[in-house]
Amino acid sequence: MTEQKQTAGRRVVTNMSLSLDGHYAAPDNPQNMSWVMPYAHTDVARDLLTSLWEPATTALLGRVNAEGFLGFWPTVIGMEGADPRDEAFAKWLVETDKVVLSSTLGKALWERTTIVDKPTAEAVDDLKATEGGDILVLSSASVIKALLAADKVDRLALTIFPLFLGGGPRLFDDGLPAGKWELVSQTAGEHGTLALVYDRVR
Repeated sequence: MTEQKQTAGRRVVTNMSLSLDGHYAAPDNPQNMSWVMPYAHTDVARDLLTSLWEPATTALLGRVNAEGFLGFWPTVIGMEGADPRDEAFAKWLVETDKVVLSSTLGKALWERTTIVDKPTAEAVDDLKATEGGDILVLSSASVIKALLAADKVDRLALTIFPLFLGGGPRLFDDGLPAGKWELVSQTAGEHGTLALVYDRVR
């Protein structure tokens, strides 16, 4: 594993799991993430997530992902047999500042959470104008896609799982801004899981 470079200012860091054929959700039921589970518990996936949240001070999520993450992860704290890396991430998620992009949520359902109803790129510009560490977008596809389209992603982390979903939504749409990315970390592990981290070259 190569050392990841640190840059000045607040970085926008995105994290997403993809199938080998490039999809982030199954075609029949996008909410069913059971295909991820055999691979999400590997050392590669856990270590990647740890490397992403440790320098981050803000979690940025869409509404659907926020409800899923914040409904599950707090239950991991103190869970018997929980991997220490999972518990550490859960504690970070509970204790860190969270920004949820939503036009339908009326009030924050979780502590240290702000609901923002504005375009994704504009919300990120506002966050980058403040003090803090990395802004981590946790598997919220709609948020990541909007940030990629606006060329706002500074670090792109992908966990590739060795299976074909045969269809479903893709993370990388045609028409994204042309640009170069530098591979700063690559790790292969159990079950053929591959963790890749790219930095945007500007």
